[in-house]
Amino acid sequence: MATSPVLGQAEQDFDKYLGAKTKNDELDKQAFLNLLVAQLSHQDPLNPMDDKEFVAQLAQFTSLEQLTNINTGITSLNENAKQQQMAAAVSYIGKEVTANGYELSKTSLKDSTGATVNTVSTVYFTVQEQVNSGYINIYDSEMNLVRTELMGAKQPGTYQYKWDGKDYQGNSVPDGVYAVAMYGEGTDGKSVYITTQVSGQVAGVVKVDEEPYLSLADGRHIAFSKVTEIVAPNTTGGGDDTEDDSDGTDDDSDSGTDGGS
Repeated sequence: MATSPVLGQAEQDFDKYLGAKTKNDELDKQAFLNLLVAQLSHQDPLNPMDDKEFVAQLAQFTSLEQLTNINTGITSLNENAKQQQMAAAVSYIGKEVTANGYELSKTSLKDSTGATVNTVSTVYFTVQEQVNSGYINIYDSEMNLVRTELMGAKQPGTYQYKWDGKDYQGNSVPDGVYAVAMYGEGTDGKSVYITTQVSGQVAGVVKVDEEPYLSLADGRHIAFSKVTEIVAPNTTGGGDDTEDDSDGTDDDSDSGTDGGS
Protein backbone atom coordinates (compact mmCIF):
# COMPACT_ATOMS: atom_id res chain seq x y z
CA MET A 1 0.00 0.00 0.00
CA ALA A 2 1.38 3.40 -0.99
CA THR A 3 2.09 6.04 1.66
CA SER A 4 -0.82 8.39 2.18
CA PRO A 5 -0.11 11.88 0.75
CA VAL A 6 -2.14 13.31 3.64
CA LEU A 7 0.21 11.82 6.22
CA GLY A 8 3.14 13.00 4.16
CA GLN A 9 1.79 16.55 4.33
CA ALA A 10 1.60 16.35 8.13
CA GLU A 11 5.21 15.26 8.32
CA GLN A 12 6.26 18.10 6.02
CA ASP A 13 4.42 20.71 8.10
CA PHE A 14 6.01 19.49 11.30
CA ASP A 15 9.46 19.23 9.71
CA LYS A 16 9.19 22.92 8.79
CA TYR A 17 8.44 23.75 12.41
CA LEU A 18 11.39 21.73 13.67
CA GLY A 19 13.67 23.40 11.14
CA ALA A 20 12.78 26.80 12.58
CA LYS A 21 13.96 25.73 16.07
CA THR A 22 17.63 26.47 15.75
CA LYS A 23 18.41 27.22 19.40
CA ASN A 24 16.90 24.19 21.08
CA ASP A 25 16.68 20.72 19.61
CA GLU A 26 14.46 19.39 22.41
CA LEU A 27 10.68 19.37 22.02
CA ASP A 28 9.09 22.00 24.22
CA LYS A 29 5.44 22.34 25.19
CA GLN A 30 4.47 24.25 22.04
CA ALA A 31 6.25 21.76 19.78
CA PHE A 32 4.39 18.87 21.42
CA LEU A 33 1.07 20.64 20.96
CA ASN A 34 1.83 21.43 17.31
CA LEU A 35 2.68 17.78 16.69
CA LEU A 36 -0.58 16.64 18.26
CA VAL A 37 -2.63 19.13 16.24
CA ALA A 38 -0.84 18.09 13.04
CA GLN A 39 -1.66 14.46 13.72
CA LEU A 40 -5.35 15.26 14.29
CA SER A 41 -5.60 17.54 11.25
CA HIS A 42 -3.92 15.20 8.80
CA GLN A 43 -4.82 11.72 10.00
CA ASP A 44 -5.98 9.19 7.44
CA PRO A 45 -9.82 8.97 7.51
CA LEU A 46 -9.53 5.27 6.64
CA ASN A 47 -7.11 4.66 9.52
CA PRO A 48 -7.85 7.20 12.27
CA MET A 49 -5.77 7.52 15.43
CA ASP A 50 -6.72 5.08 18.15
CA ASP A 51 -8.63 6.80 20.99
CA LYS A 52 -6.40 5.24 23.66
CA GLU A 53 -3.30 6.55 21.91
CA PHE A 54 -4.88 9.99 21.70
CA VAL A 55 -5.72 10.01 25.43
CA ALA A 56 -2.17 8.90 26.26
CA GLN A 57 -0.70 11.75 24.20
CA LEU A 58 -2.99 14.24 25.93
CA ALA A 59 -1.79 12.93 29.29
CA GLN A 60 1.82 13.33 28.16
CA PHE A 61 1.09 16.88 27.08
CA THR A 62 -0.48 17.72 30.46
CA SER A 63 2.50 16.26 32.31
CA LEU A 64 4.91 18.20 30.11
CA GLU A 65 3.03 21.42 30.74
CA GLN A 66 3.03 20.89 34.52
CA LEU A 67 6.76 20.07 34.57
CA THR A 68 7.49 23.17 32.49
CA ASN A 69 5.50 25.35 34.89
CA ILE A 70 7.25 23.82 37.90
CA ASN A 71 10.66 24.42 36.33
CA THR A 72 9.74 28.04 35.58
CA GLY A 73 8.56 28.53 39.16
CA ILE A 74 11.73 27.06 40.64
CA THR A 75 13.89 29.26 38.40
CA SER A 76 11.95 32.31 39.52
CA LEU A 77 12.32 31.34 43.19
CA ASN A 78 16.08 30.86 42.77
CA GLU A 79 16.43 34.28 41.16
CA ASN A 80 14.42 35.91 43.96
CA ALA A 81 16.51 34.11 46.59
CA LYS A 82 19.74 35.36 44.98
CA GLN A 83 18.44 38.94 44.96
CA GLN A 84 17.43 38.64 48.62
CA GLN A 85 20.90 37.30 49.45
CA MET A 86 22.54 40.28 47.76
CA ALA A 87 20.26 42.70 49.62
CA ALA A 88 21.06 40.99 52.93
CA ALA A 89 24.80 41.00 52.16
CA VAL A 90 24.74 44.76 51.48
CA SER A 91 23.36 45.32 54.98
CA TYR A 92 26.62 43.89 56.36
CA ILE A 93 28.73 46.74 55.00
CA GLY A 94 30.56 48.53 57.82
CA LYS A 95 30.07 45.66 60.26
CA GLU A 96 32.59 43.22 61.70
CA VAL A 97 31.94 39.62 60.65
CA THR A 98 33.39 36.23 61.43
CA ALA A 99 33.16 33.47 58.83
CA ASN A 100 34.57 30.09 57.94
CA GLY A 101 37.68 30.79 55.88
CA TYR A 102 41.44 30.55 55.69
CA GLU A 103 42.71 33.88 54.32
CA LEU A 104 45.06 36.22 56.18
CA SER A 105 45.96 39.79 55.32
CA LYS A 106 49.10 41.76 56.07
CA THR A 107 49.63 45.50 55.61
CA SER A 108 52.42 47.83 56.74
CA LEU A 109 51.79 51.32 58.10
CA LYS A 110 53.91 54.08 59.63
CA ASP A 111 53.00 55.23 63.13
CA SER A 112 53.45 58.77 64.49
CA THR A 113 57.11 58.09 65.27
CA GLY A 114 57.86 56.83 61.76
CA ALA A 115 58.22 53.23 62.86
CA THR A 116 56.74 50.49 60.70
CA VAL A 117 53.74 48.72 62.18
CA ASN A 118 52.43 45.48 60.71
CA THR A 119 48.68 45.05 60.67
CA VAL A 120 47.76 41.38 60.46
CA SER A 121 44.40 39.66 60.60
CA THR A 122 43.46 37.11 63.23
CA VAL A 123 42.56 33.49 62.61
CA TYR A 124 40.42 31.44 64.96
CA PHE A 125 40.73 27.67 64.83
CA THR A 126 38.69 24.91 66.42
CA VAL A 127 39.84 21.39 67.25
CA GLN A 128 37.22 18.69 67.81
CA GLU A 129 39.46 16.34 69.80
CA GLN A 130 42.75 16.43 71.67
CA VAL A 131 45.80 17.37 69.60
CA ASN A 132 49.26 16.25 70.68
CA SER A 133 51.16 18.22 68.04
CA GLY A 134 50.66 19.99 64.77
CA TYR A 135 51.75 22.62 62.28
CA ILE A 136 50.54 26.03 61.12
CA ASN A 137 51.54 26.81 57.54
CA ILE A 138 51.34 30.22 55.85
CA TYR A 139 51.18 30.41 52.02
CA ASP A 140 51.37 33.36 49.66
CA SER A 141 48.94 34.03 46.79
CA GLU A 142 50.90 31.58 44.57
CA MET A 143 50.63 28.87 47.26
CA ASN A 144 54.35 29.05 48.05
CA LEU A 145 55.15 28.12 51.64
CA VAL A 146 56.19 31.26 53.52
CA ARG A 147 56.21 30.22 57.17
CA THR A 148 55.76 27.09 59.28
CA GLU A 149 55.09 27.20 63.00
CA LEU A 150 54.72 24.39 65.47
CA MET A 151 51.39 23.90 67.19
CA GLY A 152 51.59 22.61 70.73
CA ALA A 153 49.19 20.24 72.44
CA LYS A 154 45.58 21.37 72.39
CA GLN A 155 42.45 20.28 74.20
CA PRO A 156 39.15 20.39 72.27
CA GLY A 157 38.08 24.00 71.91
CA THR A 158 38.54 27.24 69.96
CA TYR A 159 41.83 29.13 69.87
CA GLN A 160 43.17 32.37 68.40
CA TYR A 161 46.24 32.60 66.19
CA LYS A 162 48.02 35.77 65.08
CA TRP A 163 50.75 35.76 62.49
CA ASP A 164 53.52 38.36 62.87
CA GLY A 165 53.79 39.01 59.12
CA LYS A 166 57.25 37.45 58.78
CA ASP A 167 58.64 34.52 56.82
CA TYR A 168 60.60 31.58 58.24
CA GLN A 169 63.83 33.67 58.14
CA GLY A 170 62.30 36.46 60.20
CA ASN A 171 61.95 38.88 57.28
CA SER A 172 58.81 40.96 56.88
CA VAL A 173 56.84 39.69 53.88
CA PRO A 174 55.18 41.96 51.27
CA ASP A 175 51.73 43.30 51.98
CA GLY A 176 48.89 41.22 50.59
CA VAL A 177 46.53 38.33 51.18
CA TYR A 178 47.91 35.02 52.43
CA ALA A 179 46.43 31.63 53.30
CA VAL A 180 46.72 29.53 56.45
CA ALA A 181 46.49 25.75 56.68
CA MET A 182 46.63 23.80 59.93
CA TYR A 183 47.44 20.18 60.59
CA GLY A 184 47.16 18.31 63.88
CA GLU A 185 47.78 14.78 65.16
CA GLY A 186 45.74 13.18 67.92
CA THR A 187 46.81 10.87 70.71
CA ASP A 188 46.56 7.89 68.35
CA GLY A 189 48.78 9.53 65.74
CA LYS A 190 45.88 10.07 63.32
CA SER A 191 44.97 13.40 61.76
CA VAL A 192 42.60 15.66 63.69
CA TYR A 193 40.16 17.84 61.78
CA ILE A 194 40.81 21.56 62.39
CA THR A 195 38.43 24.26 61.14
CA THR A 196 39.51 27.87 60.71
CA GLN A 197 37.59 31.12 60.84
CA VAL A 198 38.55 34.67 59.91
CA SER A 199 37.17 38.06 60.85
CA GLY A 200 37.21 41.58 59.48
CA GLN A 201 35.20 44.66 58.56
CA VAL A 202 32.97 44.45 55.48
CA ALA A 203 33.69 47.14 52.88
CA GLY A 204 31.59 45.91 49.96
CA VAL A 205 29.78 43.06 48.23
CA VAL A 206 30.69 41.27 45.00
CA LYS A 207 29.04 38.43 43.09
CA VAL A 208 31.21 35.44 42.16
CA ASP A 209 29.61 32.56 40.23
CA GLU A 210 26.16 33.85 41.17
CA GLU A 211 27.03 33.77 44.90
CA PRO A 212 27.50 36.95 46.96
CA TYR A 213 30.90 37.45 48.59
CA LEU A 214 31.76 40.03 51.23
CA SER A 215 34.80 42.19 50.46
CA LEU A 216 36.69 42.98 53.64
CA ALA A 217 38.50 46.28 54.15
CA ASP A 218 41.90 44.54 54.00
CA GLY A 219 41.31 42.96 50.58
CA ARG A 220 40.10 39.52 51.61
CA HIS A 221 36.84 37.95 50.42
CA ILE A 222 34.56 35.58 52.28
CA ALA A 223 31.43 33.79 51.11
CA PHE A 224 28.24 35.34 52.45
CA SER A 225 26.90 31.86 53.22
CA LYS A 226 29.93 31.15 55.47
CA VAL A 227 29.29 34.02 57.91
CA THR A 228 28.82 32.78 61.48
CA GLU A 229 28.86 36.01 63.50
CA ILE A 230 28.09 39.70 62.96
CA VAL A 231 28.99 42.47 65.40
CA ALA A 232 28.65 46.25 65.38
CA PRO A 233 31.59 48.30 64.04
CA ASN A 234 34.49 48.89 66.44
CA THR A 235 34.32 52.55 67.49
CA THR A 236 36.98 52.45 70.20
CA GLY A 237 39.77 53.28 67.74
CA GLY A 238 41.90 50.27 68.59
CA GLY A 239 41.36 47.10 66.62
CA ASP A 240 42.48 43.75 67.93
CA ASP A 241 43.74 42.90 64.45
CA THR A 242 46.79 45.17 64.82
CA GLU A 243 50.11 43.74 65.83
CA ASP A 244 53.36 45.67 66.14
CA ASP A 245 56.22 44.41 63.98
CA SER A 246 58.40 44.16 67.04
CA ASP A 247 55.92 41.86 68.78
CA GLY A 248 56.02 38.33 67.40
CA THR A 249 54.12 36.84 70.35
CA ASP A 250 51.25 34.60 69.31
CA ASP A 251 47.99 34.72 71.26
CA ASP A 252 48.17 30.94 71.16
CA SER A 253 50.85 30.49 73.81
CA ASP A 254 51.78 27.03 72.51
CA SER A 255 52.45 28.29 68.98
CA GLY A 256 55.14 30.51 67.55
CA THR A 257 58.12 28.19 67.20
CA ASP A 258 59.55 28.60 63.75
CA GLY A 259 60.07 25.64 61.49
CA GLY A 260 61.84 25.41 58.19
CA SER A 261 60.02 25.82 54.94
